[in-house]
Amino acid sequence: MNIEVEILKQKYKVNLKAGIDISIPLSDSLDQVNCFYAPLFKSEPVRMGTFVGSVLEGGPVNFNNILLNVHGNGTHTECIGHLTKELISVNSILKEYVFINHLISVTPEKKINGDLVIEKQTLEPILIDLNIQTLTIRTLSNDILKRSKKYSGTNPIYFSKDAMDYIVSKNVKHLLVDIPSVDREEDNGLLLAHRSFWKDERALNCTITELIYVPNEVPDGVYLLLLQAAPMELDAVPSRPILYPLTYE
Repeated sequence: MNIEVEILKQKYKVNLKAGIDISIPLSDSLDQVNCFYAPLFKSEPVRMGTFVGSVLEGGPVNFNNILLNVHGNGTHTECIGHLTKELISVNSILKEYVFINHLISVTPEKKINGDLVIEKQTLEPILIDLNIQTLTIRTLSNDILKRSKKYSGTNPIYFSKDAMDYIVSKNVKHLLVDIPSVDREEDNGLLLAHRSFWKDERALNCTITELIYVPNEVPDGVYLLLLQAAPMELDAVPSRPILYPLTYE
């Protein structure tokens, strides 16, 4: 199925069968991505008296409970509620779902202490001329093991505050990254990049999606983004971002 879209007076064609799913599926196995020492995602049959929610075990249907830590178990989209005392949910923030998206690839800088940091000076040459609403960042090198990596205690790549301030200056409303957090794994609760992204009036309009994976064969460039998010009243929810290549008419 093809559709036509017009963006800034330029017409594009989109093949809706050519979507690229950049989420990491939640999988009930040891081969699953995990971070921040969260329990592993788990799915198990409901058991009540003689009933078992497993066809394999003789039940009439599969009927499972799940154990899920949204921030630690897979691709998720989060909002300012991640930092507030009151409940603010992604479901109340995310009211649009289709966006023009720019995919870029960046190599973090290695600091003297060994930290790998995405810096402002890395982003500026790439983003300086872009008018962007949503931004997807693929970090290099881009190993498929990102889909099953155990990040806890590894001090993954993160953003400097200056880098995030620059992203904010470009009016990016929805940021998608392939790392567990935009902030350092252990930063004494400062969360400077998160706070920069959600400062002032941006707090109730912007989201961050973490733990995506963009395959190497997907080129940098402009895409149509469909950001699917589970309708749960939580500060973060499992999500499924899909990129659609755009073709000039």
